[in-house]
Amino acid sequence: MLGIELPIVQAPIGNAATPELAAAVSNAGGLGMLSISSSAPAQISRLIHATRAITPRPFGVNLVLEWDQHERLRAALNEGSKIISTFWGDPAGYVPAVRAAGGLLIHTVGSVADAASAVAAGVDVIVAQGVEAGGHVCGETPLTQLLGQIAAAFPAVPLIGAGGIADASDVARVRKAGADAVWLGTRFVCSVEANAAEIYQQKIIAAQAGDTIMATVFSRGWPDAPHRVLRNSTLQIAAAAPSPDIVAHSKRGSPIERFAFALPTKDMTGDLEAMALYAGHSVERIHDIRPAAELVRSLAGGL
Repeated sequence: MLGIELPIVQAPIGNAATPELAAAVSNAGGLGMLSISSSAPAQISRLIHATRAITPRPFGVNLVLEWDQHERLRAALNEGSKIISTFWGDPAGYVPAVRAAGGLLIHTVGSVADAASAVAAGVDVIVAQGVEAGGHVCGETPLTQLLGQIAAAFPAVPLIGAGGIADASDVARVRKAGADAVWLGTRFVCSVEANAAEIYQQKIIAAQAGDTIMATVFSRGWPDAPHRVLRNSTLQIAAAAPSPDIVAHSKRGSPIERFAFALPTKDMTGDLEAMALYAGHSVERIHDIRPAAELVRSLAGGL
């Protein structure tokens, strides 16, 4: 359906996603993804063109439906994007435009009820996100349990498993639980091509599953949205409810406040350890930073 050789999908991972990462995953036979949820239409065009210049293979774009994304969707479709991924909201209003453009819509859910709504809306592929996942999490059910529930309810709908996947054994386990493909975020944060700050990557490498925590601390800009992150200095002081001081600056010098939902990227400066270090349970099996193509080949050993 997606035109890929291997059922391995790189999660969009926010600003850590890059054309180089998406292209490397796609060139290796998987499906690379771009994150365009906060990009201006002109930037979306540049990202898609940059990716297409280095891979002839399919790749997707992701939109978080916490915000209205119709303009960004039009920009992506106008550039010929055919694989659209959505998360966090109701995808029903976006299905007609994707259909009209001859595209496919992938939607992430965290419950059977959300899966039912997505299927009724006409979504083509469901991503079942287990509570083990890093980043923003839309449910409370462990992945294998959720996969079984959704597969039983909607056996004809292609199903991708997300949450706590880092190596070939995880791929085999999730496929056995009913997933047609796997979706990895934290593992690809620790890839050479990811735009993730070095301290962020090293924190993942040093962590165990118990070092992650579900919280709503990093909610400035995306209110009341549960997320799994690594414990850090901001979490330690969060209970005291301090004022949101400036902890970092973007490449262009824009200030980034403590408790903002932004993750630390390579081009930021400041106290990057204090930012949102999104990570899933899979951290305990991530021990290095490797080229994305090498990661795809290694993960394929679990197929």
